[in-house]
Amino acid sequence: MVEDGGEEEAEGESAEMPAAAAPLQRCNGFLPGKEAVGGGRAAPEGGGEQPAAPAAPAAPEAEAMLAAGGGRPEVRLETRLSRRRLAVLAVFSCYSLVNAFQWIQYSILSNVFAGFYGVTFPQIDWLSMVYMVAYVPLILPATWLLDARGLRLTALLGAGLNALGAWLKCGSLAPQRYPLTLAAQAVCAVAQVFILGLPSRIASVWFGPTEVSTACAVAVLGNQLGTAIGFLLPPVLVPNTPNDIDLMAHNIGIMFYGTAIVSTLLFFLTGVVFEEKPKYPPSHSQAVLQSKPPEDYSYKQSIINLFKNIPFILLLISYGIMTGAFYSVSTLLNQMIVTHYEGEEVNAGRIGLTLVVAGMVGSIICGLWLDYTKTYKQTTLIVYILSFIGLLVFTFTLDLGYLIVVFVTGGVLGFFMTGYLPLGFEFAVEITYPESEGTSSGLLNASAQIFGIVFTLVQGKLTTDYSPRAGNIFLCAWIFVGIILTALIKSDLRRHNVNSGIMNLDVKAVPVDSPVEPESTTLKIQSAL
Repeated sequence: MVEDGGEEEAEGESAEMPAAAAPLQRCNGFLPGKEAVGGGRAAPEGGGEQPAAPAAPAAPEAEAMLAAGGGRPEVRLETRLSRRRLAVLAVFSCYSLVNAFQWIQYSILSNVFAGFYGVTFPQIDWLSMVYMVAYVPLILPATWLLDARGLRLTALLGAGLNALGAWLKCGSLAPQRYPLTLAAQAVCAVAQVFILGLPSRIASVWFGPTEVSTACAVAVLGNQLGTAIGFLLPPVLVPNTPNDIDLMAHNIGIMFYGTAIVSTLLFFLTGVVFEEKPKYPPSHSQAVLQSKPPEDYSYKQSIINLFKNIPFILLLISYGIMTGAFYSVSTLLNQMIVTHYEGEEVNAGRIGLTLVVAGMVGSIICGLWLDYTKTYKQTTLIVYILSFIGLLVFTFTLDLGYLIVVFVTGGVLGFFMTGYLPLGFEFAVEITYPESEGTSSGLLNASAQIFGIVFTLVQGKLTTDYSPRAGNIFLCAWIFVGIILTALIKSDLRRHNVNSGIMNLDVKAVPVDSPVEPESTTLKIQSAL
């Protein structure tokens, strides 16, 4: 393990931290400040005076605040990147991968499992939808646990329940044991509640401002890769052998036991690698949040603040529509393909793989683009529109009789639809800062699960009673609504403004030496005291 000791070489920017700094107090109800000492500059508590740098001219509102508060406080915060962050991200991505694999492994073999357990297609669909159903009532307790008990415990719960559910499935290898496999899948669904909300939290707590969006995209990518493997591997491991149930049970057992062993290994790795947070905060925004006294935080007030945030509410609905549509398409993909291309279960899995792998590429590209440009709303809106176009093309080319066309259109659809997922997480963190990343992303996922349940039920009914085209047109209509809602979101990048020294709303940034100080981590915070 890599320890974040004092001898560790800083990988990012760093600065002097005053010795035994006093706890910072909350200022303006938004960000912490520090009482000014002697004429407007905070003196270091470790000893001698610091030479004063020339101050930039203050804005009229700043002058008024200075008159009321007595000066400009200064907070010196050390930031440093930990080497452990890469291990944390890798282990999380891996156990998130296994959880997503367990979600889709039934749906991509819906006809196989329906024959094996002697149940209907809707009952097999519930093995996927149980993930969505479990998430909605449990998300608020899970986000409270993340905020109250921390990242490490939440990660261990997610990895542990994931392994437990995988082992329970190993006991369901008989045709009459559908209730047991449903219960095991429900345990994995509970594990998902402690997984889906972590990408933005891990990225914010462990990664610097120039890599946070990419880190979030990589964390989401793990889940997407699990879905991709879930599309590819089960049809290969479990071919459809309706005349030999024993062989089918043997093949299913190989898949279940392999998943259980990998899940258990990842649970132990989580215990070894995960820590609550690095020794030093990786960014100014995290340093500011970590300096707040714990008693200042109220989970209930955080929820209230989020639901009063109109841009977040619009994003909450639009994210739910897009991600719910992706869940529905993923769940019903096998039925859509087999309807037009009978006996092509393996190719249905490969098309699903193409959809998700293309989305993984889209996620990474979008993450890198956001880190470079910070154009959150513009990128989100463009990707939303292109997802709508991609679904339209997929819908009207599905029944042409050429599988190669379905591969291409599925890849285009996946590139934009799956690539949207980390965009929503990061956009939410930006417009809701300083609220908890776990709470905002948890609510986004809850919205996605609700829309996913409704979309899967309605699209499944339309696909069964009419055709896959009818079900896909239903989704297109909703995604068009999502485009309108996304266009209405006001882009207020609060976290980015803190990291770049531009604080709006109640808090203003006062440059001290220059408007931009690329090598300094001295954060100047002006407040009304």
